[in-house]
Amino acid sequence: MSGNSILNSAKYSSNNTDEWYTTYETIEDEIKHYTEQFYGKTVLCNCDDPFESNFCYFFMKNFNKLHLKKLICTSYSGSKIDQIKNNNQLTLDMFLEELKCSDGSHGYVLIITKMPGKSGEEVDDDTIKAMLSKKGVVKKLKGSGDFRTDECIEYLKQCDICCTNPPFSLFAELFSLVIKYNKQFLLIGNQNAITYKEIFPYIMENKVWVGYRFGDMSFRVPADTEPRNTRFWVDETGQKWRSLGNAMWLTNIDIERRYHKLELTKYFDPNLYPKYDNFDGINVTRVADIPMDYEGIMGVPITYIKYHNGSQFEIIGEANHGSDNEFDLFKPRVNGKDLFKRILIRRKDY
Repeated sequence: MSGNSILNSAKYSSNNTDEWYTTYETIEDEIKHYTEQFYGKTVLCNCDDPFESNFCYFFMKNFNKLHLKKLICTSYSGSKIDQIKNNNQLTLDMFLEELKCSDGSHGYVLIITKMPGKSGEEVDDDTIKAMLSKKGVVKKLKGSGDFRTDECIEYLKQCDICCTNPPFSLFAELFSLVIKYNKQFLLIGNQNAITYKEIFPYIMENKVWVGYRFGDMSFRVPADTEPRNTRFWVDETGQKWRSLGNAMWLTNIDIERRYHKLELTKYFDPNLYPKYDNFDGINVTRVADIPMDYEGIMGVPITYIKYHNGSQFEIIGEANHGSDNEFDLFKPRVNGKDLFKRILIRRKDY
């Protein structure tokens, strides 16, 4: 199976041709850090076709292992059922007749409250295949399956944890919804989303943080994907792949890593840490170069977020365009040269 994700500037519609699919391993490698937090919870995957998505497949396979209460997966209309073949996919030769005959204007919903098998153990693929073909498990929605519709929001209200990779262009909209309804979440997105006005305040206030995978992620892509010179390859089975170097998991589920303190080894030297032309703060080129003895404001790369500990540093804003939002304090510039966006921090634990 392949996870249903539409990345970058892709449109959330059946006409989109820029779909990327999350691997089972990407999901498994992240969720293993949160197993206790999933105990007895209702999980919603609200951008995920029941027959395609590795999110759906993962939570069905691990339903008993994670001791879930309920799994809900919804997908948008026009989802390409059984399109991509790979080693993990369950080949489904039978679908419910109502799904076969769908006119393409309706999404689907899968609801599971119990999976066969032993508590604490994985569910085998034959059992999952039988469950997907069981009458009433997968149903046609009244609407398109867009996570923003009233119908899908009702499913969001039912869940404890929302776990998916939404269209990158709609990442802030899904984030705002899970915040509005006070849900826990694990979402795949682009690191640039950290500085969005809808998200950055929650990062500043230590209410939201990044997960364990922060950087490279590989995605399966459709057969009609055009080749590229970089971050594109075809494996031995003919499957096309793309990767992103700035992907991330964003979450509000507590993790042990956010309490680690960043080990600092450098000392402040005005010759090595120039001040910004238009702001009273120093520029730090690399996270590893953050000086241990500077008391003022420092502009650090966005990748700093991976190491942020709220008891060690205070996030006071960002430096991007100087106009994106109230937290975007200035456009970073040193000696007349514009720099890439920065996170602005100040030491707390002297």
